[in-house]
Amino acid sequence: MKWSTVDTAVGPFTAVVDTAGAVLASGWTARLDELLPLIAPELRTADPVEATDLGPVTRAVRAYHDGDLHAVDGVPVHQVSGPFREHAWDVLRKVPPGEPVTYTEYAALAGRPQAVRAAAAACSRNAAALFVPCHRVLRSDGTLGGFRWGLPVKRWLLDHEAAAA
Repeated sequence: MKWSTVDTAVGPFTAVVDTAGAVLASGWTARLDELLPLIAPELRTADPVEATDLGPVTRAVRAYHDGDLHAVDGVPVHQVSGPFREHAWDVLRKVPPGEPVTYTEYAALAGRPQAVRAAAAACSRNAAALFVPCHRVLRSDGTLGGFRWGLPVKRWLLDHEAAAA
């Protein structure tokens, strides 16, 4: 495993990747200790080594923050959980930038319209922020709801996507 931090317009962004380059955890922090507990134990194969650059992941993070909203789409992500949550994370990667959905709409997109709490739990347990864009899910009244990396970051991301979309 490797990790690296990149400065962005909204603050430091750190990503942890596996040996194949798939994102295991990421978010707007410079602290590795905030990301490691988010990685499923079976995916933590070794102590992560700091790198100055994570290649395609670093390029995608920079490009996204510079306005290429689709730069992160092709970056592989590796998270493990139950079948619904893993499916919900895959579905979330298909929510277009600039077109946020409500938790109710997200549950329906994931094939379980009554499972709004399960959809919300998929967002809250998402380790790969930005690459699995949980920031694109809002409360039914249009308010932000929660976000592990803070509501100011979530607001910035949504505004950034709305302006560039």
